[in-house]
Amino acid sequence: MDYELDVDPALARAVHEIEAHHAGIGWDQPARLYALVDTRALVAQEPELAAQLGLDAPREQGSLTPIEQEELPPAQSLEAVLEQIGWPEGVAGCAAVVERLVLPPAADGQVPEDPAAAEEFAREHPDAQEVRIVAGVTRHGATYCALRLRAHDEDASVMGGADLVPNLLALLRATMADDETAEPDDGGGAPNEGARDE
Repeated sequence: MDYELDVDPALARAVHEIEAHHAGIGWDQPARLYALVDTRALVAQEPELAAQLGLDAPREQGSLTPIEQEELPPAQSLEAVLEQIGWPEGVAGCAAVVERLVLPPAADGQVPEDPAAAEEFAREHPDAQEVRIVAGVTRHGATYCALRLRAHDEDASVMGGADLVPNLLALLRATMADDETAEPDDGGGAPNEGARDE
């Protein structure tokens, strides 16, 4: 797969890998969060785990391995969770998967300010589109997103780019700041092996 010149290819591959995994699971899924770890470091630190995943240092040099985190609290939105967490130093990046309703540009200015009313407005809008968003960032500042519309649920229709969902990317980038104190799983938990399938 060819990527734009200003895109980190390792991050783009990891994001598309996660997107393909979730495409296999199907729609109407809760939001998910992934740690992205340097594959070469994972092979060195966790050789047995790497062997189970079919990873080896030479082949995977310069790549990122997605490690799925525990399910998010059902009572909290992804955005609220992201505002409360930070990652340990060994995590090279992170990615989030979320499904959203997207409204056409003509709906601008019509959406109510109240969040509950806005959600109902979007749900009932005749031109609303369901979209799955996978957004990822690295500690070095790279960003990448992949979007799949439910109405065009084919691999060939997945859109990719460095800045497709700037607000979500900003929240993800903030979780990589060094002054955060909360520490999600840095890869010690079970990785999502399905995300490594090709």
